[in-house]
Amino acid sequence: MAPGPAPRLRDSLADVVPARTVLVYRNGDPHYPAHRVVLHRRRVPTLDALLLQLDEAVAPPFGVRALYTPRSGRLVHRLDELQPGACYVAAGPERFKKLDYLHIGTKKPLKKMIDVVKPVVHSAIRVPSRWQLFYNKPRNINVFTNGEVLVPPAKFLIPRFTLRNWDSVLALLNEKIFPRSGGVQRLYTLDGHAVHGSDKLEDNHYYVAGGKEKFKHLPYWCSPRVPPEVRRLYGGSQSSRKPRKKKSRVPAEVVQEEEIETPVNSPVDEEATDGNVDTLPSAASLKLDH
Repeated sequence: MAPGPAPRLRDSLADVVPARTVLVYRNGDPHYPAHRVVLHRRRVPTLDALLLQLDEAVAPPFGVRALYTPRSGRLVHRLDELQPGACYVAAGPERFKKLDYLHIGTKKPLKKMIDVVKPVVHSAIRVPSRWQLFYNKPRNINVFTNGEVLVPPAKFLIPRFTLRNWDSVLALLNEKIFPRSGGVQRLYTLDGHAVHGSDKLEDNHYYVAGGKEKFKHLPYWCSPRVPPEVRRLYGGSQSSRKPRKKKSRVPAEVVQEEEIETPVNSPVDEEATDGNVDTLPSAASLKLDH
């Protein structure tokens, strides 16, 4: 009866041994996160028992047949070789596949943001459909400087909020356009028609910006940066040129009549006026002498 208490002593010593925790990855799977396994002495007494437990937990295609270290791929032969807190790779009959197992699943999941549903505030202002169609889109325009044909046009992208105020549009043009008379105060089409509002601007069109001076009628459309369709639109029109004042022409008949009516002094009259030539006696003076 003496050797009876020995098994109880062994069981008590097994309970004192602390449990070990290891992380197990699946061989060749870069998306499988580590599975935490707790090794109890009673539940997992041998390495084969651990492989059976991993067969259900990790669930590889052909079952777990071996354990490898993640970096060197060294095969684990005994249960005592497992270090607490270490990482291992569970594999089946296939060979060890080298991957960066230690960085699989290290990204922290994004916290779900609680979206607060805000009530929609409807405006009571009624806007015409034309205003909605125009002011909801930005405008791309090309602008020449008034009187500067050799200066290429400047490109502008006018945002939606700037189109709501015409003064804001002119202020935006001042960033690249520098007229001779100061800042940009007026905008014209290529043929000299003034533009008075944002609703008159056309997308991808060409304009001329000027200050206080008058519009200078020049062939701005002849610039090489102007597309052919714009050249054809303004090149054939004569409205872009200043109308010349017509000179009043006098008919040739009136000129000839004026030349005939003008008196011409004879050379005798000129001498008589000078007083150097004696005048001829009249007929009455001759009768009295007889």
